[in-house]
Amino acid sequence: MRRRILFLLALPMILAGFVLGASPALAVSPHFISATGTVNSDGSLTVKFKEAGLGTNQNISYRLTAQGTATWVCVNNGGANPSAQNKTTVNGPVSASGTFSSGKNGNVTASLTVQPPPSNITCPKGQKLELASASYTAVTLTDTTNGITVSIGDFVSGCLLPNVRGAC
Repeated sequence: MRRRILFLLALPMILAGFVLGASPALAVSPHFISATGTVNSDGSLTVKFKEAGLGTNQNISYRLTAQGTATWVCVNNGGANPSAQNKTTVNGPVSASGTFSSGKNGNVTASLTVQPPPSNITCPKGQKLELASASYTAVTLTDTTNGITVSIGDFVSGCLLPNVRGAC
């Protein structure tokens, strides 16, 4: 009888110990809260994001990838793109990586920026190379530590040189 009473009194404490011990493991569930992209005035693409459920003070690595397209032009001192051969459009993969700490709250709020693909032309003397437009497709952000990927979308800058004749 005495053993039965001790067992009945001890059982809730044992169960409570299991529940309390399991809680931290259940709290770690990485997921993106938000991820948004913006093409900047220099033609680069910045993706701002927040990921939660990472655990306390963890170093989390991220990779931002996209297919980039850039139109580059040679601009003369008169503010014009004088010839079609001084204009080129290039395509290629672009990426950026970073590692951030999840801090005491178990989340990361950060941003990564990719640059447009580089030009493949050289401007003649007296002209300078400038980026006329940039676009990014299949933009994805990956938490490489936990293997979680989110698709961000496609982005277009529009004309970055509205005052340059023949640039866009």
